[in-house]
Amino acid sequence: MNSAIQFVKEAYYELKKATWLSRQEALGSTRAVVLIVAIISVYVASIDFVLSIILGSVLGR
Repeated sequence: MNSAIQFVKEAYYELKKATWLSRQEALGSTRAVVLIVAIISVYVASIDFVLSIILGSVLGR
């Protein structure tokens, strides 16, 4: 039990030393990630659609 308390104290101390993003930086990073994920999703979906059409015509469906 004592080691668990020591761990929590050390973790808290390390978190106080960390440099955190400002609210504006966090929002900007979040927007960038959402935009990149949306672009990649559209790209993968379009490739899937084209390959479905190609395979459908090859297999005669």
